[in-house]
Amino acid sequence: MSLWTAQEIAAATGGTASADFAVSGVAFDSREVGPGDLFVAMSGEATDGHRFLDQAFGQGAAGALVSNPTDHPHVRVADSFRALEDLGRASRARTQATIIGVTGSVGKTSAKEALYAALERGWRGAVHRSVKSYNNHTGVPLSLARMPRDVRAGVFEMGMNHAGELSTLTAMVRPHIAIVTAIAPAHTEFFPDESAIADAKGEIFQGLQPGGTAIIPYDSPHRDRLIAAARPYADRIVTFGFDPAADVRAVEAMRGATGGSFVTARLGDKELNFTLSQPGRHWVSNALAVLAAVDAAGGDLGLAGLALAELGGLAGRGARFRAGNGALVIDESYNANPASMRATLAVLAEEPGRHVAVLGEMRELGEDSADYHAGLVEPILAARVERALLVGESMAPLAAALEGRVDFVHVADAKAAREALAAIIAPDDVVLIKGSNGVGLSRVVAALRGDIPTGGA
Repeated sequence: MSLWTAQEIAAATGGTASADFAVSGVAFDSREVGPGDLFVAMSGEATDGHRFLDQAFGQGAAGALVSNPTDHPHVRVADSFRALEDLGRASRARTQATIIGVTGSVGKTSAKEALYAALERGWRGAVHRSVKSYNNHTGVPLSLARMPRDVRAGVFEMGMNHAGELSTLTAMVRPHIAIVTAIAPAHTEFFPDESAIADAKGEIFQGLQPGGTAIIPYDSPHRDRLIAAARPYADRIVTFGFDPAADVRAVEAMRGATGGSFVTARLGDKELNFTLSQPGRHWVSNALAVLAAVDAAGGDLGLAGLALAELGGLAGRGARFRAGNGALVIDESYNANPASMRATLAVLAEEPGRHVAVLGEMRELGEDSADYHAGLVEPILAARVERALLVGESMAPLAAALEGRVDFVHVADAKAAREALAAIIAPDDVVLIKGSNGVGLSRVVAALRGDIPTGGA
């Protein structure tokens, strides 16, 4: 069965179809268009998607959603971005799936992927999720529009960096289950304090459907604030964490022989013992949120535990590999804030070998940025880092604080970091690479994988 027909697209968007066609996927990036896809040609500040219609159809697009004339099979609308939103809403309206929304300052992509794996283990081929970090005003409607007609569950990540954004996204997703993974200093440039961040994350509960479940981190200092935000909308509030009072709690969590954790979790009168492949206390917390959601969705907890044991690391979010010289690389290059920096440095602390930390600056931290960066001294020392490579201008306060305490090099950018790292990395090293995405440390990772020359652009 097709994902969308031309007439269904026209009905959903108020557009006019030029011909009969059917599509099996949706994309708004012409580089990602594949055979059978609907290409959504959007006009943006940097470029106009209509310029890439020939390319999209050359790659096999079956139709396009356009606001300008074209000879290709299409549905024409007044505004293709608004039409994408309408298509997402139509997808949500026609599904009978259990819809789960995930947000948080840290861990939302990892929790989304883990939850997908946990549900997919029991409902093979019947679970949909947003891919990559498609969690904003364009990514969420795209992910909705891509949802097959007959899935049993849909898992959608929602992000924000300003108040009010999540309320708009959650009204589109309309989840039956809404998860907040954690509250931490992220995007603080746009918020007066952490409580304001909690309030903005709590907007996800506004979209909960009747009978819905809110899943909240018990150990967060903002727990009561989140509970208050959920109470008007949630039929049921479930907390997760390490505290004995949490509804879903880790009774025990021990480091496993392969680097992950062996966890005993209790959910009401149910107890589950499982191995978690990913290391770190933060991953145990993510797993508890996932189990709470699986339970709320009516999934199989035993199969969820098996899925968590098999979960691989995500590129940029904990993936591990051996560099050409044999050094172990922990790829956390996708993003960073003070909480996630501390969590991943704690993971590094558990690894045998010489510890090397390549740390990129943390962005969007506002006027407290210097204090947040300097505050990484303690977790760096606790992680027994023997060599630090600091990347970016905002790392200057940390460099000053580390002087005389840890051997370090402070460089301007990712290219300089690649060159500096090549001179110091040794076969028995464990190398943690973490920073805000805009710093470009993924290029350092690519060089260590051999995908680009070490000193390349």
